Amino acid sequence: SSSLSSSSIVVFVHTPPPPPPPTINKGVHCKAKHSNPPLRLSCSRIIIYAYRLPPRTANQQLTATMITSLQFLLALLSLTSTLLVHPTHAAQDFYKLLGITRKATQKEIKKAYRSKSLEFHPDKNKEEGAAEKFAEIAYAYEVLTDEEKKGIYDRHGEEGLKQHEQRGGGGGGHGGFDDIFSHFGFNFGGGQGRRQREQTTPNVDVPLRVTLKQLYLGDTIEVEYVRNTLCVNWQECMKANQECQGPGVKVRMQQIAPGFVQQVQQRDDRCVARGKMWRNNCRECPNGQTQPETIELEIDLQKGMYPGEAVTFEGVSDEKPGMNPGDLNFVIVQVGHEFFHRDGDHLYVTMEIPLVDALTGFSHEFTHLDGHKFTVNVDGVTECDHVMRVSGKGMPRRGGRGGFGDLYITFDVDFPDTLTEKQRKEIRKILGGSAREEL
Repeated sequence: SSSLSSSSIVVFVHTPPPPPPPTINKGVHCKAKHSNPPLRLSCSRIIIYAYRLPPRTANQQLTATMITSLQFLLALLSLTSTLLVHPTHAAQDFYKLLGITRKATQKEIKKAYRSKSLEFHPDKNKEEGAAEKFAEIAYAYEVLTDEEKKGIYDRHGEEGLKQHEQRGGGGGGHGGFDDIFSHFGFNFGGGQGRRQREQTTPNVDVPLRVTLKQLYLGDTIEVEYVRNTLCVNWQECMKANQECQGPGVKVRMQQIAPGFVQQVQQRDDRCVARGKMWRNNCRECPNGQTQPETIELEIDLQKGMYPGEAVTFEGVSDEKPGMNPGDLNFVIVQVGHEFFHRDGDHLYVTMEIPLVDALTGFSHEFTHLDGHKFTVNVDGVTECDHVMRVSGKGMPRRGGRGGFGDLYITFDVDFPDTLTEKQRKEIRKILGGSAREEL
């Protein structure tokens, strides 16, 4: 039989006589041919081979032929409708359309969009094609400001983005051909691949040291982060290879016996995506698949955040062909405070008071984390290690509960090291009685 494209879809139907097994090599045909067995009809990516199964009765043969023919006609009808409804056109480079680089920040994207939209706005620009250009700019801005869509466009281009939108936002890297034939009983293995979650690069956790005051007031912290991003022209360094089933995964078919085929999976780092392999020593990316990039980030530290809580930037970790970038997590590490100690929403403090204050009462002025002052009044005798709760003087509450936690003050009574004879007599006189008299 003639050579075929490795991306072709093969459909088997019943017809005599049996041909030799086909080989699948490079080459795509887009016309019909009739020749000696096997009979081949090729259009776009669909190649139909005719095989004859073992002899059947006349009724069985007629029934099987009618069912298969009906499936085949319905599949071709659906394919024709798909090709008519979704015509192809030249792909756009959204970055060039807005006049920015692939490294542009969200601020730069918004600034470029405002400039371009004003230039081609139909109310101001009456030139022919201005309205279409304005629509293209708007769509480019919509994609590049949406993290999910931008990630798909950066990895798979506009065609991959269209396929993503046609599937209602679903993941995967196949076109609509597998979907068409799966409805009519033909299964080519694509459905399982589409259901698999697209792989992501590892998440990165970075400790963020902050003070208790920052957690009480909230803060905005600007940081610089260096990550690996895809080479600008990385798509030029890809070649088709249907044995690649994902990043680092290669699957080949091996015949183990007549009529029995086994799938063999092996590791191959050249596989960067389903059906895509990296070309070594590619001139478009002389330094490899990725290159370092420094990005500026603003960390929004909200009031009352807890130690161990993370501020996450989705899709900001290292990039890799065929994979979604993972998340960058800044994990809060609270620096100890010289005065206050925190537990959840509450604050704790230990205060040392002299014996005279413990016996007679006292007032003490505290300075809180934000600098405001408040006074605590204690009447009567204070026992050693007594704990006093001051409502509403703790940390801001998280989770939409509002308000503040409480402040717990532990009093440590400082007893004098020595007393004079006169002091002892005066204390006995004031307090009354003596230990010797009671004994």
